[in-house]
Amino acid sequence: MIEAGLRGAFMLARGQAHGAMLIEDTPEGAARSFWAAALCLPGLLALMLFDWAGEPPAAGVGHALLLHLLARGGGWAGFAVASHALAQASGRVSAWPHFIAAWNWANVVQYLLFLAVSATAMLGLPGALASALALATLGYQLWLVFFLARTTLGSRGLAMAMLGLDLLIGVTVEALLASLSA
Repeated sequence: MIEAGLRGAFMLARGQAHGAMLIEDTPEGAARSFWAAALCLPGLLALMLFDWAGEPPAAGVGHALLLHLLARGGGWAGFAVASHALAQASGRVSAWPHFIAAWNWANVVQYLLFLAVSATAMLGLPGALASALALATLGYQLWLVFFLARTTLGSRGLAMAMLGLDLLIGVTVEALLASLSA
């Protein structure tokens, strides 16, 4: 289950649409795919430590850690709920389990990419190059969400809507974290 989901996600990450065939498309498979969040947790913790290496959070590490875990978990669950409603409204709710399973497993790929980019920046990559790499990574992530949504949902329009929803929730979570951390 986990192995197949990850293999499918890594294939999708390389633009291989047939990787979606390895990802379960049942409601039970979608539920199991939320184990991807547990696989992402060490990466999230490492990213937070990278971020706090220069300057620890003002409110304390424990408070900031709890805040980040709640916000990220809420954003992850919130996307699942909102994307289900969007799929239902567009008449593609039967394809949603496949989409959310692919989205969940693809988050593992994205966290690994975040870690690689952050690690290179911490190892002294020049600022302009680190910024360019971060921008390229963002572009890649946008493409990946669109690609897996189009592949699993079979609709470019719905894929764009899912991408927009993903961005909206991500920006909202970041704004909330910034507001509560200040």
